[in-house]
Amino acid sequence: MINKKRLIGLTQKLIRINSENPPGDEKKIGNFVRGYLAGLGLRTRIVEFKKGRSNVLAFLKGRGGRGSLLFTPHLDTVCAGNSWKHDPFAGKIEGNKIYGLGATDCKINLACAMEALNSLVEDKKTPQQDLIFAATADEECGSNLGLIPLLKSGAIKPDYALVLDSDEFDIIVTQKGMIHLKAKIQGKRSHGAYPWRGENAIDAAVNIIKELKEQKLAYPKNKYLRPPTINVGTIRGGDKVNVVADWCEFELDFRFLPGQKAAKILENLKKVIKRHTNKFKIEVNDIQVPYNIAQTHALVKALKKAMLTQCIESRIKGSEGATVITFFQHKGIPAVSFGFGSSGCAHTSDEFAKISNLYKGAQVLEEFLWKGLNS
Repeated sequence: MINKKRLIGLTQKLIRINSENPPGDEKKIGNFVRGYLAGLGLRTRIVEFKKGRSNVLAFLKGRGGRGSLLFTPHLDTVCAGNSWKHDPFAGKIEGNKIYGLGATDCKINLACAMEALNSLVEDKKTPQQDLIFAATADEECGSNLGLIPLLKSGAIKPDYALVLDSDEFDIIVTQKGMIHLKAKIQGKRSHGAYPWRGENAIDAAVNIIKELKEQKLAYPKNKYLRPPTINVGTIRGGDKVNVVADWCEFELDFRFLPGQKAAKILENLKKVIKRHTNKFKIEVNDIQVPYNIAQTHALVKALKKAMLTQCIESRIKGSEGATVITFFQHKGIPAVSFGFGSSGCAHTSDEFAKISNLYKGAQVLEEFLWKGLNS
């Protein structure tokens, strides 16, 4: 049975362990989590792909022959910043809220996962599937020292995955893809008093961005996601006010829908740029493909069923931002994102988690892990 007092205290302890990323050092919180789970008699280990960047794995044997289920929160948080009214590392309780850095993103989910395992062991409940718990490093900076290499190396090989990194019991079944790139435009330098003698790279960049923003391209509709977007994240160029700029570079953030292809987006970008200049270079920094899973999948059905035990109405949603669920499709592993954070709280000052979500979340998660996908 979920122990509410123990769960609240555990959440406070997790908040009090600084795991800001950057700089990135999950060793202390990783050791705490491993020690807690090892104390339950679980088989545990820490996997590091860089010193101090700890990923904690734990395993609980199921009834056998029913596959394995991964559930995975992350250990790291963003930086606290300087605008907090509450101490970001105190875990102070006021009413129904626990305040602290990472309270919503994602130490509430970490605490629920640890308490759910505690309760299963305590009550001698054998889950349907073999359970794999992975509390990962580096989620806030791309997961290149966490979930990505864990999957690539074969350290975890689940049949199904539940990513614990969502808010208000939302079940995330789809998300946009992402392209991050830098476009470098080359012009021709000349005196600022004689601009016709040069080729202004800043002018070309402005016109390129304007055309990209004004384009009306067809795209597949998705009822859970907004239309595709382009954000100009940075722009810089030129050397001096009285010199025609012979260089300009700008960074673009594309978010695109399931059914769209990154290659087509890049091809269109090149066509637009070529209408304004032939002297350019595109550097792609990151591409994440969109993700989609059917609402009728057993993962989604099982989560809905577990939520009904706590009289919580399920809400199917999409994610505009990139989450780690996309990485599972490269291994053919069905995945959804789910969690108990407070909406609009992640990455904010005076971040908090709701105690009501914490308690109900742990109960829902325990039910889901115990009954599994074959109930």
